[in-house]
Amino acid sequence: MQWELMAPCHFGLEACTKKEITELGCLVTEVTDGRVCFTGNESAVCRANMFLRTTERVLLKCGDFEATTWDELFERTRAIPWEEYLPWDARFYVAKASGIKSMLFSSRDFQTIIQKAIVKRLQAHYHREGQVLPMDGADVPIRVSAYKDRVLIGLDTSGESLHKRGYRRLTAKAPITETLAAALLMLTPWNRDRILVDPFCGSGTFLIEAAMMAAKIAPGMKRDFASTSWDHLIDKKNWYRAYDEAMDLAESVNRKELCDICDISGSDIDGDVLWAAENNARSAGVGDLIRFEKKDVSELAHPGKHGFIVTNPPYGERLEEKEAMPPLYTALGERFRALDDWSMYVITGYEDAEKYLGRKADKNRKIYNGMLKTYFLSYYGKKPERT
Repeated sequence: MQWELMAPCHFGLEACTKKEITELGCLVTEVTDGRVCFTGNESAVCRANMFLRTTERVLLKCGDFEATTWDELFERTRAIPWEEYLPWDARFYVAKASGIKSMLFSSRDFQTIIQKAIVKRLQAHYHREGQVLPMDGADVPIRVSAYKDRVLIGLDTSGESLHKRGYRRLTAKAPITETLAAALLMLTPWNRDRILVDPFCGSGTFLIEAAMMAAKIAPGMKRDFASTSWDHLIDKKNWYRAYDEAMDLAESVNRKELCDICDISGSDIDGDVLWAAENNARSAGVGDLIRFEKKDVSELAHPGKHGFIVTNPPYGERLEEKEAMPPLYTALGERFRALDDWSMYVITGYEDAEKYLGRKADKNRKIYNGMLKTYFLSYYGKKPERT
């Protein structure tokens, strides 16, 4: 069976998610702000959850309609053939509902009305009007969003957000999410044959995501998904195949050769943070591919050519931190210029970053990190000569 699927992603990074979905062999049908829609079967649901690095979750679209009143919402939700998605005993619930620029916006009312409409539909279909649904079967979270009165309803096949890979047991202050880190890395020309350094590595997310890409480790290998228990919709063999495919891909990499090729390193001035980063890297299965070192950004140096700095430095969000920003960004800019034909990519919410880095970025993308507006500054170095 072919379904309409949706992959929510970070605003401004839809192209990364679209590229990933296309590489999975799925047909992309629509790209909107913060979402990529595509078609796929049972296998596609499993493989998308297993392999996509840049989406927050994979939703199976059940409804797409306009509603400006709560009565309309109820009737159009009830008109959806829920019996095709939910067995009588399903433990379904509206995990999240939101409305933006819509006549309907109350999350609580969305949840109450949609839940009631689904119950009414299932009771009528199974000829059990008035009976309480048992709700003792598989968990089926439902997500609802309304934008300009267009309501989208989907089953959340992922459960916990896909940025939770299962490796980050310990976090640093203001960590960048795994999905955002992966997308930003994809915006750079970095590959596993090139040097990568993060001088503000925190809990190591940029470095770990890069090392997982280099080692061909699927982001979903160490976690579970809500839809693994949806036997009424997805045959278990599809999950077994997705896990086997991920395992075969990782095992196809010669780790000894990869360790010789990879030059991935990170540093931070906080020893406790570095300890967390090292533990996270080991948990992700890439501890052998990353070097961590305690040092200040002013000590950044590397003998190699054509390397990459990809980093998420402090933003100075609190007033007392503002004074520390100019010397910090000045030091980063100076050390970058001292490197031999390197490129640098910086995500920051600090509006004076370019000024103190000492050079206007070659490209400046506006990226939303959660609700925080940030800038992804790209500084291009010389390309290595082809041999």
